[in-house]
Amino acid sequence: MIKFAYTILYVKDVTKSIEFYENAFAFKRKFISPDNDYGELATGDTVLSFASTTLAKTNLSEGFLESNPETKPFGIEIGFATENVVQVFEEAIKAGATVVEKAKTKPWGQVVAYVRI
Repeated sequence: MIKFAYTILYVKDVTKSIEFYENAFAFKRKFISPDNDYGELATGDTVLSFASTTLAKTNLSEGFLESNPETKPFGIEIGFATENVVQVFEEAIKAGATVVEKAKTKPWGQVVAYVRI
């Protein structure tokens, strides 16, 4: 049996990224490695992890596209479900996120909003 276990985001600053998700979304820190190259958040059944771009370069010998807040976002998203999208969106902005798309209701009734850090 195969189970989806975690998502890893390659980031410049693991500790800063963990702190953002703690502050913006109230996730709990599982751990950060002593060298600050890797960290995990407890988010339910699936772990949200962060690895430094330095560590990523050792994992991906051919390189990778680094996320850059100054350019368009990648064609991927990390989705969180909540009863109050607008409130969580505003909390994320207060915690340092930038607005990608304000909250709107999709034709099927789902309310969505997009931020990035």
